[in-house]
Amino acid sequence: MPTQPTSDFRRTAIHGLIERVLATTPVVDIHTHLYDPLMDHLLLWGIDELLVYHYLAAEAFRYLREPPEKFFALSRTEQAELIWRELFLAHSPVSEACRGVLTILHRFGLDARERDLPALRQWFQEWPLEAHVHRVLELARVARLYMTNSPFDDAERAIWQRGFLRDERFVSALRIDPLLLDWPGTALRLAEWGYNVGEGLSPQTLGEVRRFLADWTRRLEARYCMVSLPPEFVYPAATDTARLLEGAVLPHCRDFNQPLALMLGVRRHVNPRLRLAGDGVGRSDLCALVNLCDGFPENRFAVTVLSRENQHELCVVARKFRNLHVFGCWWFTNTPSLVEEITRMRLELLGLSFTPQHSDARVLEQLIYKFDHTRRVLVKVLAEKYGDLAVAGWEPTEAEIRRDVTALLGGAFEQFCQG
Repeated sequence: MPTQPTSDFRRTAIHGLIERVLATTPVVDIHTHLYDPLMDHLLLWGIDELLVYHYLAAEAFRYLREPPEKFFALSRTEQAELIWRELFLAHSPVSEACRGVLTILHRFGLDARERDLPALRQWFQEWPLEAHVHRVLELARVARLYMTNSPFDDAERAIWQRGFLRDERFVSALRIDPLLLDWPGTALRLAEWGYNVGEGLSPQTLGEVRRFLADWTRRLEARYCMVSLPPEFVYPAATDTARLLEGAVLPHCRDFNQPLALMLGVRRHVNPRLRLAGDGVGRSDLCALVNLCDGFPENRFAVTVLSRENQHELCVVARKFRNLHVFGCWWFTNTPSLVEEITRMRLELLGLSFTPQHSDARVLEQLIYKFDHTRRVLVKVLAEKYGDLAVAGWEPTEAEIRRDVTALLGGAFEQFCQG
């Protein structure tokens, strides 16, 4: 048997190798709320956008005495200054959202210890957007990212209809929430856009919905469809949502060889006065997911759940259905303690056939901290798991570790998309 010092040395060497592999392996970020740099003002970036992001706004509202309406009446700059004052000056920035901002500044080589927000703002303003986008992707080691594109957003739809020269690093996913969650309102809009739909979901109307989905899939060159669904979602059911899934969305996905991404568990407008910061979380009934995976074996489903209480059940479901790909720790589960817990559980139940994290970024620079923090967790968890293999007499090679990390950082998802 090896001596204890030799064993310790080997563990240290494996840990260092995992760190190097994770630091140098490019990421495919499979879900963001970012936009192609040429999509006018839609791409958010800079220190003010980082500070007014709804994660930080929700935290700041816990300290502010003024009503939310007064905060939202302020300019963007004033909102940022208020959040900076409350979360970084009046209190230590220990939350994950605040730490994320500090990680970004540190990676840019900026000294946040000066507590000088105007100087930070000036630094960001000096960067041309194209150069800044390149620098952010380089620092985050993101090779390609998936946008969330909705034809139901008026500003975005106009840009797509006008056309622009695409940045090949920004690929598209077609978001269809209004279609599945507000059919009466969506039917009116489709009719306005020239689709022959009625209020009821007749075969003709479902056919027109499929034509709409096909038109926008081609326009966007979308790689998958996606929707966020509330905890109350059930399937099968005598609802517009279920009928549209059966009669239009799932057939469309089969026609175009696309997965349907389901983001389950968002409870909208728990506190509507907080706007986007006012959404909450609920435990989803994953029997609906089981029924979809079982009832439509020719479809593929990429699924993430918002509630911690759903995480174990989701892994068990994924063990039973190969047409289900588990991904991400987002929003309320995007805290290091939960990311570590969930990632360890997924490795133990699913091996390497899942995607641990997506950035969910709404502000460009968030790519940096989301994947910096994710890599820290992955180093810890993978070192533990490879160490367990060594105890059992199996030691992975460097090539095998690189293969595994590539799968975890988006490769497994892209393979899943191919069918």
